[in-house]
Amino acid sequence: MAALHFFLPRLDSVRFLADVPPPSNLSDLNPRALEAFLVELFGEVAALEEIVSEQREEIARLKGLKGRPTIKPSGMNNATEPPKPAKTAKRRLRGKVAPRVSIEDQIVKVAVPEASRFKGYEPFLVQVLVISARATRYQRQRWVTPDGQTILAPLPEGIDGHFGPELRRFVLMQYHQGQSTLPRLATFLRSVGMAISKRQLQRLLTDKQEDFVAEAQDVLRAGLKTSPYVSVDDTGERHKAKNGFCTQVGNDWFTWFVTRSSKSRLNFLDMLRAGNTDYVLNDAAYGWLRKHALSAPLIADLADQPETCFADQAAWPAHLDRLGFTKLDVTPDPVRVATEGALWSSVQSHKFLCDAVALSDDAGQFNVGQHALCWVHAERLVHKLDTFTDRHRAAQTRVAA
Repeated sequence: MAALHFFLPRLDSVRFLADVPPPSNLSDLNPRALEAFLVELFGEVAALEEIVSEQREEIARLKGLKGRPTIKPSGMNNATEPPKPAKTAKRRLRGKVAPRVSIEDQIVKVAVPEASRFKGYEPFLVQVLVISARATRYQRQRWVTPDGQTILAPLPEGIDGHFGPELRRFVLMQYHQGQSTLPRLATFLRSVGMAISKRQLQRLLTDKQEDFVAEAQDVLRAGLKTSPYVSVDDTGERHKAKNGFCTQVGNDWFTWFVTRSSKSRLNFLDMLRAGNTDYVLNDAAYGWLRKHALSAPLIADLADQPETCFADQAAWPAHLDRLGFTKLDVTPDPVRVATEGALWSSVQSHKFLCDAVALSDDAGQFNVGQHALCWVHAERLVHKLDTFTDRHRAAQTRVAA
């Protein structure tokens, strides 16, 4: 009896059966047709299993679950080959650290036998920290003129109070930067010979801060005049036993902080004036008023007045009251919009933030001038997007990178 040989056809050779309905009775099929039908079924099952696997991975990704683990190839093949010579990186040696103070040379002599030859010096650097207290009593000359006036010699420059500037600088640094408490500061200063109480320390920290405030305002003015951009943000903060808001303005060049009781746009515009108190009406102000939908008759009333600069907060509300702005009950509030425009015009008149961009977290109070969303907050929106294809996921990864 001759042997029967059966050959399994390739998948592409039986694709014509994909649209053919299965026969009513499989027993009527000959062996070759039955094998072809089984091969077609096996191909469809494999394709369905692949689709189900991809859908499971997509569902797990949308739910935030862990996907299929990435299994790295075995390193057994690499272990059978001789290891490649590793590149020996040149070790970077640490250089000598020079002190930031002037070095005082002191020669140390030694007794040597006669006929010895001098071979120079061998340096040995020793650094010493000296913390000491010094008190100076200034004997100020006092004269009485023939007409009865008293003339008292002034104190040297930099002396303001019974504690010198170096001590005040040390107290401020230890309290704010070193996070030291008043009792610990008082104990330390007394241990080195200072006669000072906790109340006097508190006064050093809180009284006569005008010079520091003026220096901070100068830093803000210089930053707003020269920076191409500034980042701004605020956060809740306690100030004078009340809830307030600490606002930060800065970039890679400077940082400025201030804490106030409000986080409104009026408050932010007032900060950008950097200590100036004037209110100004010019083209920048009228552009602001039109942008924020103030009515044309009210803008015309402001433009018809000869006054364009107001010295302080008392003069500006009085001007609005004379024009009848305070009596209007409409939306938007004409007093608020007009004040914002005058503040923004004051900022521009002092050459602050003229061509710079303000980067923020898209909070409304920071939307002044050229405003942009910082990349940290912009990237958060990219991660919230739902992607369903490899192309979308690649685009999301490229933008977030």
